[in-house]
Amino acid sequence: MFKRLASDALGLSDIGQIISPSDYGSVDSDDYIFSEDGEKIFFLIKSKSDEYCFTNQSFIHLDGTSAMNKKRTLKRYSYKDYIFTNVRLETAGNLDLDAEIKFRLNGLRASSSKLGISSDEKNFSIDVDKNQIELLKDLYKSLTKLGTIQKENALFLNYAQESLNLTSNTLKGNSKTEVTLDAFKAINEYAFAWNQDNYKKYSQSDFSEVFQKYLNA
Repeated sequence: MFKRLASDALGLSDIGQIISPSDYGSVDSDDYIFSEDGEKIFFLIKSKSDEYCFTNQSFIHLDGTSAMNKKRTLKRYSYKDYIFTNVRLETAGNLDLDAEIKFRLNGLRASSSKLGISSDEKNFSIDVDKNQIELLKDLYKSLTKLGTIQKENALFLNYAQESLNLTSNTLKGNSKTEVTLDAFKAINEYAFAWNQDNYKKYSQSDFSEVFQKYLNA
């Protein structure tokens, strides 16, 4: 605690500040937004060394080594490729200067038969000025809801794939069913189109509605 107080007094602490939407144009993250493709910033936390940017399409982390070093590493985590899990909010104690929002990003692994969680896992713990706790609560709700939708979509996509595999294996295992070349091509084309439709339906890339609902509550 005393180290944190001393660090803040010397201007060396790295407690983040939630940036107002009117100031998004002045942050570094704004330079990396795909506005041409409809990407938009919905929430941004800025500390002396880092920026944590939540858009409708991805989470962007401008990772700095220290407040004294201007070097930054840009890391982008698309919501189509990474699922929010274990979202937590820790409020400040009487002597704390900051609250914390924590979450894990789990990468998705796609195979020919099933969608799963890969070993690519990133953990984040972001310190934010405790006086901005109400805004942080809105972000907590947004990320929790976003993660729930992502997990449901992955589950439904797996169900769809399993259903297609079951149908395909049933046809293969039925010796009484003669499949001509034309019929095989028709089945294959239908399966491909069916997979595409389900992927588009359950692989959501834009979560504007979630952020609009909970950040403007």
